[in-house]
Amino acid sequence: MKWTRRKFAAAVASAAVLAVAACGQSTETVTEPTPEVAADSAPVAAGEVNVYSSRHYDTDDILYERFTEETGIEVNLIEGDADELIERIKNEGANSPADILMTVDAGRLWRAEQEELFQSIESAVLESAVPENLQHPDNLWFGLTKRARVIVYNTEAVDPSELSTYEALAEPEWEGRVCIRSSNNIYNQSLLGSMVESKGLEATEAWAEGLVSNLARPPEGGDTDQIKAVAAGQCDVAIVNHYYWARMAKSDAPENQAATEATAVFFPNQEGRGTHVNISGAGVLVNAPNRENAIAFLEFLVTPEAQQIFAEGNNEYPVVEGVDIDPVVAELGDFKVDEVNVSAYGRNNPEVVKLVDRVGWK
Repeated sequence: MKWTRRKFAAAVASAAVLAVAACGQSTETVTEPTPEVAADSAPVAAGEVNVYSSRHYDTDDILYERFTEETGIEVNLIEGDADELIERIKNEGANSPADILMTVDAGRLWRAEQEELFQSIESAVLESAVPENLQHPDNLWFGLTKRARVIVYNTEAVDPSELSTYEALAEPEWEGRVCIRSSNNIYNQSLLGSMVESKGLEATEAWAEGLVSNLARPPEGGDTDQIKAVAAGQCDVAIVNHYYWARMAKSDAPENQAATEATAVFFPNQEGRGTHVNISGAGVLVNAPNRENAIAFLEFLVTPEAQQIFAEGNNEYPVVEGVDIDPVVAELGDFKVDEVNVSAYGRNNPEVVKLVDRVGWK
């Protein structure tokens, strides 16, 4: 098991800015990147906050630096796989130094919740900034970014008028035309969890069975691989998270440019409940030694400044209204969001795991 350890502290060594580009490696490293302190900023608090994060995005470093600039609170970061971080926090027990667990997908937050790792907090800032459906009903965790699970289609093989809903992809006309990653992927499990909440278990199982029968190939690879398969004509459509397509569209790699030029994004279920969205989110841990700093950290992450860094850095959607998003993502257009509470994804996960096994979704 490998961890990345980093510290974000207010300092003056300008050369440390270069260390930001080296962040995100999966080796045991310690670097001390230094923010460029604005002339009118001054620390208003002291201390530290210990963040365990499974978000491996270098652009998040900017958020940690800005938080330290504005508050004087140093951010100590441990990065790793979500399940491994959860296990580490469990093993550390009451002596855990962790204040915050930040991860992607509400299903993973639910896993931590089931281990009783989070504590409920009171924060008028968080409760008002984060839409109700994107936060835990008991304030155990809060969404920080949104990810839409969209349909990517081959523009030569599919007219967008043929597309409508996730459910329609289980119909006979899509036989041999669909790509999707494995059912053990948490993004797919959360999509199914949202459908169980909205449509019930029986209808969701029938859909999953139909979808499996329409697959062009056995599930393999990640969302990027599904997009490439659609572009190559191995399948006509795929279900993926939107930011994978946006990331490829912004890439300088010729193969990624070719893939996005051959495909387009469709937001399903716009005439009904809306497109499924998931979150990156975080909560304060039950044994947090720096509880107040942890709450201040989460509150900072829902400020317009932080939300824009999130949105532009990883092509995600902000949870706060009125924040600019990346131009490539903006070109995808507005869409109706499924407003089911994301906590349902984890709550329904045990049934989903059994469901996919019954229908043979590998």
